[in-house]
Amino acid sequence: QAQLVESGGGLVQAGGSLRLSCAASGTFFSINAMGWYRQAPGKERELVAVITSGGRRNYADSVKGRFTISRDYAKNTVYLQMNSLKPEDTAVYYCNAELRRSIGTMVADYWGKGTLVTVSS
Repeated sequence: QAQLVESGGGLVQAGGSLRLSCAASGTFFSINAMGWYRQAPGKERELVAVITSGGRRNYADSVKGRFTISRDYAKNTVYLQMNSLKPEDTAVYYCNAELRRSIGTMVADYWGKGTLVTVSS
């Protein structure tokens, strides 16, 4: 069974930086896109950034120029470098990956358990 494990959340002051990591482990054939979503209290989960298997990146407008998503294909790991953090970035950040369990099967969404990022003003 495949799983995603996040790390790197925590408490940081406004203007500071954090780096999130998410590693995919277990049994699977391939990974398509990997990305990060976040959910703030009382709000819906939203896309933060995504990187495709080909390296194409997309970002939410609210994080463009401040966050950078990257990927280590050999380690099945995705990173989110977050700079110039703002209080409104406070949320639980979830890792997402589109995994294909074996040849010929459908791609399925997998989610990590989430890591809390708190930005104080």
